[in-house]
Amino acid sequence: MCCSSAYTTSEFYIIANSYPFSILNLRQDLFGAGIDTSTVTIEWALAELLGHPHILKKLQDELSSVVGSTRLVQESDIENLPYLRAVVKETMRLHPALPLLLPHAARQQCQVNEYDIPSGTQVYVNVWAIGRDPNAWENPLMFYPERFLDSKMDVRGHHFELLPFRSGRRACPGLALGISNVHLMLANLVHVFEWATLTDST
Repeated sequence: MCCSSAYTTSEFYIIANSYPFSILNLRQDLFGAGIDTSTVTIEWALAELLGHPHILKKLQDELSSVVGSTRLVQESDIENLPYLRAVVKETMRLHPALPLLLPHAARQQCQVNEYDIPSGTQVYVNVWAIGRDPNAWENPLMFYPERFLDSKMDVRGHHFELLPFRSGRRACPGLALGISNVHLMLANLVHVFEWATLTDST
């Protein structure tokens, strides 16, 4: 990269592609991507918990027994909250914040199962479909966090049935911060507030 006098000091030309690159825009994109995906995940988790009051109660009971009623949930508590972690994984499985991962391109012609993929073809990974695949999941449309309680499966890209953050070198750079924020925010929302739907409260 080299600095171009036609742009502000925060903008550069990437010579290989000949388009301006703005650090300010990159910063905005990174913050936006982190906030939007975390918010969507928490909204889906709350929607599922409200739709399954017995799961909400089980999560509230876990939070009460581990954290107590005199303080907020802290990051150090998360490792002692297996049901919370299972609820978040199950939410990410059923409702990935990005249903289609960023596109990749085939460098050369290849064959995946019975599909011929020509060189240069854009390939999208449909994480939404993978999370609902009956070949990978028992009762795939059911919100059932217990499936993760005795499982070593994580969201860090090691298990291809669960890829909310992509995997490998192109995994989400905000994975650790994002998953930590989702756990902490969801835990505190469930721990501090009483939740009910309008029909439950009448």
